[in-house]
Amino acid sequence: MTSSVETQPERTALAWQRTGLGVLGVAGLLGHRAVRDGRPVLLVLAGVAALLGLVVLGGLAPARYRSVRRGPGARDVVAPRASAGVTVIVVLVGALAAVSVLLPR
Repeated sequence: MTSSVETQPERTALAWQRTGLGVLGVAGLLGHRAVRDGRPVLLVLAGVAALLGLVVLGGLAPARYRSVRRGPGARDVVAPRASAGVTVIVVLVGALAAVSVLLPR
């Protein structure tokens, strides 16, 4: 039987990947609305949101995975910065999505 210590890094990596994919999904919806409504500014914001999602998937998630793999005894400098960064990204993209929904056509 596999212990929870062995599967913790994989679960953490999957959670960070889901977060990045969620940001990319919202960016896709923003892009769809921008194209449908003919709003180039919203399309640029959707592109920025997509880039932020890629930052989570390509940069922050792997860094967090490596820090969790090192184990609890290792000095973890990445976790507070990465967690704060992802929180800012998710809140920012959520605010962009809310603004795009609330803007009149």
